[in-house]
Amino acid sequence: MDIRPRFRASIIAFSFLAALSAPVLAAQNVVPPDPVEDPLLITAGFLNHHQDMKYRLLGIEALEEKRYEDAMKYFRRASFFADKPSQGMVAEMYWSGQGVARDPALAYAWMDLAAERGYVEFIKHRERYWSALTPAERERAIQEGQALYARFGDAAAKPRYEHQLRVGRREMTGSRTGFRGNVQIQVPGPAGMQMIEGSKFYDDRYWDAKKYWAWQDRVWRNPNGVRVTIGEIEQIPGQGKQQSRIPETTPEADAVAPEVPDPPKPPPPAPATP
Repeated sequence: MDIRPRFRASIIAFSFLAALSAPVLAAQNVVPPDPVEDPLLITAGFLNHHQDMKYRLLGIEALEEKRYEDAMKYFRRASFFADKPSQGMVAEMYWSGQGVARDPALAYAWMDLAAERGYVEFIKHRERYWSALTPAERERAIQEGQALYARFGDAAAKPRYEHQLRVGRREMTGSRTGFRGNVQIQVPGPAGMQMIEGSKFYDDRYWDAKKYWAWQDRVWRNPNGVRVTIGEIEQIPGQGKQQSRIPETTPEADAVAPEVPDPPKPPPPAPATP
């Protein structure tokens, strides 16, 4: 049973971050450039320091190639670094039984996690899941969800990702300063070595944790710009997200990252024609 095309297509489109949100938000001048669409930034190692994007894209590639077990592993790794779209993809794979045994209760727990920040698309799917669960499945979903939140919820995942950003920022410059001005990065390209300006690569929206989460929220919270009513779910005062049915848990700050397979190697170049 395949993942619903509409949900998968939305994740794939959103994974390029501006694909659906740009028409609505660009007029408001709030969406920064999309690093995933810039091959120079990818070649320069941008994704090595943004494991949410890196493993989400590897997961999408594996999914499209029907390597479902690999896709699940990549999405779980991205989820470990606070990637809500990947958490939603894990949920859909459990819901449809793609790459794993079908498990509606666990699917709900993952989709509840994906909806943690109030992103509309994930809330809608979470509520659809809940309405289809049996009483026993609902009870188990809440139990499973507590363990997931402890390991993958924002209280645990955001601090570990913020640490990744700090380390990456230092490694890319060799110091804590020097992100502006004349900093340039040399990367190989089809026409030889090319230069990109440090002001683009080191945009604070990609490396400052608060600005990074704000950027993610602007892109994902309601990418179609449509006002949506979710039924009986109540807004949590002062938190800007929809009420979760899963009780708060103690975050596992020292949790081990899920293992992932090595990315497939590209095929060797064809021999030159004599």
